[in-house]
Amino acid sequence: MAIKITDECINCGACEPECPNNAIYEGGVEWSIADGTTIKGSYTLMDGTTVDVEQRFAPISTDTYYIVPNKCTECQGFHEEPQCASVCPVDCCVPDEMYQETVEGLLAKKDRLHI
Repeated sequence: MAIKITDECINCGACEPECPNNAIYEGGVEWSIADGTTIKGSYTLMDGTTVDVEQRFAPISTDTYYIVPNKCTECQGFHEEPQCASVCPVDCCVPDEMYQETVEGLLAKKDRLHI
């Protein structure tokens, strides 16, 4: 499952540089699959929609940092634990129960993002 940032976020920004997939964005900032990845062309999102990797999407949050579930791999294949959660001073990086994924699925997502 992906990680999410709760409303308790204090906007310190400690999590953002720790993400190996560049899945964490400051509130109000648009995101794309291509940001911080090596993927080119098109990408199929978790909901089955196919998009151009350069396409910009509206921010998921405007008030606090947020994590894009389509890019979050819980740091599988990079680290032993999600780095955002390990550096968060207020413990607001928690599992997102809306996105149930297996370790195998997370590793496959990592491989798609970093060809």
